Amino acid sequence: MQRAVHVVGVGMIPFTKPGASEPYTVMGARAAKLALDDAGVGYEHVQQAYVGYVYGDSTSGQAAIYGVGLSGIPVFNVNNNCSSGSSALFLARQAVESGMVECAIALGFDQMVPGALKGAYDDRPSPMQRFADVMNTHQGYQADVPRAAQFFGGAGRDYMGQYGIRRDTFGRISVKARQHAARNPLAVFRQTLTLDEVMASPSVFDPLTRYQCCPPTCGAAAAIVCSADFAKKHKLDMRVIIAAQAMTTDTPSTFETNDMRRVVGYDMTAAAAKQVYEAAGIGPDALDVVELHDCFTANELITYEALGLTPEGTAEKFILEGDNTYGGRVVTNPSGGLLSKGHPLGATGLAQCAELVWQLRGQADQRQVECARLALQHNLGLGGACVVTLYQAV
Repeated sequence: MQRAVHVVGVGMIPFTKPGASEPYTVMGARAAKLALDDAGVGYEHVQQAYVGYVYGDSTSGQAAIYGVGLSGIPVFNVNNNCSSGSSALFLARQAVESGMVECAIALGFDQMVPGALKGAYDDRPSPMQRFADVMNTHQGYQADVPRAAQFFGGAGRDYMGQYGIRRDTFGRISVKARQHAARNPLAVFRQTLTLDEVMASPSVFDPLTRYQCCPPTCGAAAAIVCSADFAKKHKLDMRVIIAAQAMTTDTPSTFETNDMRRVVGYDMTAAAAKQVYEAAGIGPDALDVVELHDCFTANELITYEALGLTPEGTAEKFILEGDNTYGGRVVTNPSGGLLSKGHPLGATGLAQCAELVWQLRGQADQRQVECARLALQHNLGLGGACVVTLYQAV
């Protein structure tokens, strides 16, 4: 890191089911205004905007940010699938860290539609085709099952095949997610579930049941990042910095190891986490709280190991002993995660950011992790990109 980057304001609107939200323009503007109000800085001081979304036409970022103001600043539209929000944050942080700007906003939103994710075009190569080809060769393809569930369910199967864990171990992650989301007024699913209810819900793709899959969601979130000099000049809250951040993309191991865990980004995650730990001079044992990309329970389980929260092959023990929740080793997804808070693709990375900033400020109310000082964020997009961010209370 070249110079300190402070997260001085965050904002998030309540996530909702498709069809129940405001238009993306309204949601995006609301989240941006919440972040600006939280920071206590006017939009006229923001020098660049980075806007992440997946379900939208070109320049949707401008359409949303224009609801905040027409200041003429550069607005960059970012689409990195499910990691779009944290990709926008990565660019905003980079702009401030390099000295290019003193203050920037990262905004993420999506106005999704019901049902499984689908590509927008059928007259050109799909960016997911190479991944799909590996999956089809490895485990086949079921036309009546959402493809994302087959990717991540396949990763769960490969983990089970190697370590012999129980199917209901995955279900326990959903139970934990609902317990956490019950404390989060911004989450879309706040009703708790028992393990029996999770496992009895309809099968989507073994070992995944319906309650182990994140729902399509609408929502928006934003963050204001700035330099220390800017924060001091405007008397802003300087308690949270981005201590380290890394973005990775796929390497040959994604396609050549005949392992669905690699296809869905295990190696991208491990590489990004390693870069972050080395840059910050810490190990995963130092973390207090983590928001990780639990689009499916299987991905949360394998991500525990990719991030180094527990050694390879020990995720089941980590879960059964409660080391992934309050009173355990590290609290994972206190917000309820994608499984229960919801997953509006472009907003997810910035919603994770907001949750962790609130945790480090001691503003997470019933979800507060006691004495949280170091917080890790993991946001993954197939296709592929992974962003891992370390926040520190100073």
